[in-house]
Amino acid sequence: MAAAPAGAASAELVIGWCIFGLLLLAILAFCWIYVRKYQSQRESEVVSTITAIFSLAIALITSALLPVDIFLVSYMKNQNGTFKDWANANVSRQIEDTVLYGYYTLYSVILFCVFFWIPFVYFYYEEKDDDDTSKCTQIKTALKYSLGFAVVCALLLLVGAFVPLNVPSNKNSTEWEKVKFLFEELGSSHGLAALSFSISSLTLIGMLAAITYTAYGMSALPLNLIKGTRSAAYERLENTEDIEEVEQHIQAIKSKSKDGRPLPARDKRSLKQFEERLRTLKKRERHLEFIENSWWTKCCRALRPLKIIWGIFFILVALLFVISLFLSNLDKALHSAGIDSGFIIFGTNLSNPLNMLLPVLQTVFPLDYILITIIIMYFIFTSMAGIRNIGIWFFWVRLYKIRRGRTRPQALLFLCMILLLIVLHTSYMIYSLAPQYVMYGSQNYLIESNVTSDDHKSNSTLSVPKRCDADAPEDQCTVTRTYLFLHKFWFFSAAYYFGNWAFLGVFLIGLIVSCCKGKKSVIEGIDEDSDLSDEEPSAYSV
Repeated sequence: MAAAPAGAASAELVIGWCIFGLLLLAILAFCWIYVRKYQSQRESEVVSTITAIFSLAIALITSALLPVDIFLVSYMKNQNGTFKDWANANVSRQIEDTVLYGYYTLYSVILFCVFFWIPFVYFYYEEKDDDDTSKCTQIKTALKYSLGFAVVCALLLLVGAFVPLNVPSNKNSTEWEKVKFLFEELGSSHGLAALSFSISSLTLIGMLAAITYTAYGMSALPLNLIKGTRSAAYERLENTEDIEEVEQHIQAIKSKSKDGRPLPARDKRSLKQFEERLRTLKKRERHLEFIENSWWTKCCRALRPLKIIWGIFFILVALLFVISLFLSNLDKALHSAGIDSGFIIFGTNLSNPLNMLLPVLQTVFPLDYILITIIIMYFIFTSMAGIRNIGIWFFWVRLYKIRRGRTRPQALLFLCMILLLIVLHTSYMIYSLAPQYVMYGSQNYLIESNVTSDDHKSNSTLSVPKRCDADAPEDQCTVTRTYLFLHKFWFFSAAYYFGNWAFLGVFLIGLIVSCCKGKKSVIEGIDEDSDLSDEEPSAYSV
C-alpha cells in the first residue's frame, strides 16, 4: 500500500525539479538580456560577455537554492508532525545530500569566479587596451595577477580547514595529538568548515557591498519609479536656450579679435571651454530629439501608471524588510547571549511582521515560498539599481559607471562580482529576519501532552504537533543545509549583526537623499560620458 504514495511523491518531486529547470532557463534568458542591455556595443567582447552572463546566472541560481532548500525539508513531513510514507531515513538523507552537494558545487564555482576567472578576464582586457601588447603577454600578465587572488583563496581554505570548532577533550595531549585532532575534524566535516570559512569571508565583503549598494537601492528604486523622469520636450527647450546662451558668449569673445588683435590667454581658455560646452549641448540636443520622437518614450508614457504602482509595491516591501530587520536585531540585542555567541538567538521574543506573516502563509502552499522568493529577487534587483545609481568606486575614486548600452566590459565584470558577493549575504539577511523558518521551514514534530478527562478520574497521553525549534530532537526535525554554512564561526555572525545596523542606517540616509533629489533627466549620464557621447542615440538609454 505504501507504493502508491511513494510513486505519487516521486511524481511531485519530478514536477518540482522540472519547475526548477524551467526557472534555470528563465534565469539564463534574463542574464543574457540584462548583460546585452547594458554592455557597450562598441567595446563588447565575447569572453567578457559570456563571463558576465555566467557569473550573473550563478548568483541568481544560488539565491534560488534557499527557497528550494526550505521547501525540501518541509516537504518531507506532514502538518501533523509525522514523516511522509516515502520519507524514510535513506530518502531524507539523499535529499539532504543532494542539496548539500548543490551548495558545494555553486559555492565552489563562486570561489572559482571571484578568485580566478573574473580577475583573469578583467586583467586580460586591461592589458588589451595597450595596442603594443601581444596576446601571449596579455595572458601571462592576467595569469600573474589572477594567481595572487588564487593564493588568497587557498589561504582562506586552509585557515577555515584548521580553525578548531571543537577542542580536544584531553587538555594534556601532545602537539602531535592536537594536529592529528585537527585533521580528524577536517575529515569528519568533509571540508565543510574550509568551504564555509571561505564563503563567510566573501559574505563579509558582500555585507559591505549590500550596505553600500542594496541599502541605497531599496530607497532609490521605488522613489525613482514613482517620481519618473523629466519631460524630454521640456529638457529640449532648456537645452536650446543653453545653446543660444553659449553661442552668444562665443560671439562676444570672437568679436574682441575682429581688428586682428590676438586674444588674451584668459579669453582663449574661455573660448575653448565654451566651444567644448557647445559640442556637448549639440550632442545632447540630438539625443533629446531622438528620444522625444521614439516609440519607447511613447510606451513609457503609457506605462507610467504601472510604474507608479510598482514603485508603491517596492517601497512597501522595503518597509516590511527594514521594520522586520530592525525588530530582529533589537531582539538579538536584548535576548541573545552576546557577542561571544555571535548574537545567535533561537526562536523569537520580539515578533516582526515577516516572522508573523510566514507562518500564516505556510497554511496555503506555496505562498510562503513565493514571499521568500519575492524578497530575494527584490534584494537582487535593488542591488542592481544601487550599483547603477552609485557606480563602481574604490574608496573616493570612481572607477566605472553603469550605463545602458555604454558599459565597458571591465565594468560589467565588476558588476557581476559585486552581485555574486551580495547574493552570498542574502541568505544571512533572510535568516536574520526569520531564523526559525530558515532553519526548519514549516516542519512540525510530535510531543507528548497529558490530557485529563472531564471527570478528573483518569489521565491520558496525547501526541500533539509543535513547530520545530532548537529544542526539537535531531531525528524529528531536519535542519536546512543553508544553516550549516551560516553559523560555523561565531565571529562572522557577530560581524553580520553589526552590519545589519549599518544597513538600516544607510537605508534611512538613502531614503532622505532620494526624497530630496528631483526627477532624473531623461538622458541622465549621456552628457557625462564624453568618451561615449558620439555613439548613436538609443531609446533604451532612457
